[in-house]
Amino acid sequence: MKDTLAPGASATFSYTVPANKTVPHLYPEAADFQSMPAVFATGFMIGLMEWTCMKVLEPHLDAGEGSLGVHVNVSHAGATLPGQTITVDAEVTKVEGRRVSFRIKAHDGVEMIGEGEHDRFVVPWDKFNARVNAKAKTAGVPPLTPART
Repeated sequence: MKDTLAPGASATFSYTVPANKTVPHLYPEAADFQSMPAVFATGFMIGLMEWTCMKVLEPHLDAGEGSLGVHVNVSHAGATLPGQTITVDAEVTKVEGRRVSFRIKAHDGVEMIGEGEHDRFVVPWDKFNARVNAKAKTAGVPPLTPART
C-alpha cells in the first residue's frame, strides 16, 4: 500500500437500483425474503458502501493488492425503490497499518437511507489466495479461483 493514503481521502459513488438488487433477490431460495417488498436490500446496500470504500482505496494500492471488508456497523433507515439513484459518500477516518476505517453515508435523492462505519484490510492477493486455498484443502472443498492481481 502506498504511503499516500491518509484520513480525509474520500470518494462519492452513485448507483441506480435495478430490480435484481431488491430484497426478494438477496436469497431467492428463502421464502421469507420472497414475501418481502421489492425494495433495495440491506445486504446490497452494504455491498454498495463497500464498493465506494474500494474506490477510495484504488489509487493507493500497489500492484497485486486489494482489500477485504473486516467490519461493518451501519444503519439502514430508508426504503429505496428500483429506479432511484443512491449516492454513497465514503471518507477515510483512520489508517492503522493495513487496516483502514471509513465513515459512510448513503442517500437516495429523497432521504438518507444508511450511514455508519466500515473497516477494510489491505492484502496482497497472492498471500490471501494461498491462505484460503490451504483452508480449502483442509475443508475438502475446491480451491479458490485467484482474485485479480
